[in-house]
Amino acid sequence: MGQRTPLYDLHLALGAKMVDFGGWDMPLHYGSQVEEHHEVRRDCGVFDVSHMTVIDVTGVQAKEWLQYLLANDVERLNTPGRALYSAMLNEKGGVVDDMIVYLMPAGYRLIVNAATRDQDLAWMTAQLQGYDVQLRERPELALLAIQGPHARHKVAELVDQARSQLIQQLKPFEGQSSGDWFIARTGYTGEDGLEIVLPADQAPAFFNDLVGAGISPIGLGARDTLRLEAGMNLYGQDIHLAVSPLSANMAWTIAWEPASRKFIGREALEAEKAGGVQLKLVGLVLEERGVLRAHQVVRIADVGEGEITSGSFSPTLSKSIALARVPMATADRAEVEIRGKWYPVRVVKPTFVRQGKALI
Repeated sequence: MGQRTPLYDLHLALGAKMVDFGGWDMPLHYGSQVEEHHEVRRDCGVFDVSHMTVIDVTGVQAKEWLQYLLANDVERLNTPGRALYSAMLNEKGGVVDDMIVYLMPAGYRLIVNAATRDQDLAWMTAQLQGYDVQLRERPELALLAIQGPHARHKVAELVDQARSQLIQQLKPFEGQSSGDWFIARTGYTGEDGLEIVLPADQAPAFFNDLVGAGISPIGLGARDTLRLEAGMNLYGQDIHLAVSPLSANMAWTIAWEPASRKFIGREALEAEKAGGVQLKLVGLVLEERGVLRAHQVVRIADVGEGEITSGSFSPTLSKSIALARVPMATADRAEVEIRGKWYPVRVVKPTFVRQGKALI
């Protein structure tokens, strides 16, 4: 038996198929993964993501410590509530984890991946020496994501006036507290929506209210195909300890200026840039019948080989798509080996769908 979120019994009552995910018992789907995917793209759905880890960072040197810990620079968060996406690197430039960081009135809030919780906390704790910083994990909190083009409107109709007004005023990549809730306009689907951190004992009733209002519960299966269509990395597949953000389509998350900021992994990334980045993350589209899967070999004529990191059938595009790490010289065509046969694929920018629109 794995760990369970506060919504475990409710998932069972809703008919969820439960699976292990990073040591947690989580809903894969509630009947149809494909239909759940479409529901988020055309309307909205609610995800239980309470398995993710919320960590509050406080102390007089919290800002300086995060500037050392993260490849992105929290100096960019100039007003409370603003958020940024960043990688946390090791000395070799490998990705320990990726996360969202919010500037809070009394410090910062980090939301990190569930499967990397122990790794992250051990790494963060090891970097605290010499800094007046306190880390506080928040297991008493739950996290719900309501995603889709109608998500904010539908949630605003269910909450009190103050929270409704807040939801309507939030800018993308911004979060604000409302009582004991923290409401952010962020997500992992390529759609508009909200992520709400709230006390665990309030989560089942609110989730039930959302479902009662016609917002479909969505499982991890659709969450994965939605994020893949949006070109968003999954830790453990597209990024991990042996992968640099420079070869994971994450160069935009590295704050090189000011040059005096010595974040962990900077020297390794500078050496990689100076020597020439060898690999890049691209999107692949299979025009024929078949399914692209992780670890399939990608062959590029006169260039070399790469590997698929994430692949699946895209419900929105009705094609198989993938993210793949390939040599930098890769152009717009390649081949993928599927069950001993080679199939042609189109190489595209690693974002397939955003805001419900096909980009390929």
